[in-house]
Amino acid sequence: MFEPTSRYFALETATHTMPDGREVAYTRRRFLPRGETLPLLVEVAVTEGDRLDLIAARTIGDPEQFWRICDANDTLNPPDLLAELGRALRVPVPQA
Repeated sequence: MFEPTSRYFALETATHTMPDGREVAYTRRRFLPRGETLPLLVEVAVTEGDRLDLIAARTIGDPEQFWRICDANDTLNPPDLLAELGRALRVPVPQA
């Protein structure tokens, strides 16, 4: 259902039986890891014009992995990470 690089790829699929007997498949909820528990690859200082996809491409090698940076910095809102110039962003080691 999800690409192997998706944050939802490893999530379990479950089914719910509706009152009329229909079964509905859904993906279980993803709980965010605590950022400090993720192994650190590098820290990057936010500079003018930075974007998370560009930081992910430069450090992890895949712009679609920006969500890993969000996880490592305990945020649900990616733009929050770029609001403060000079802020050190944790970039985690990519894990399967």
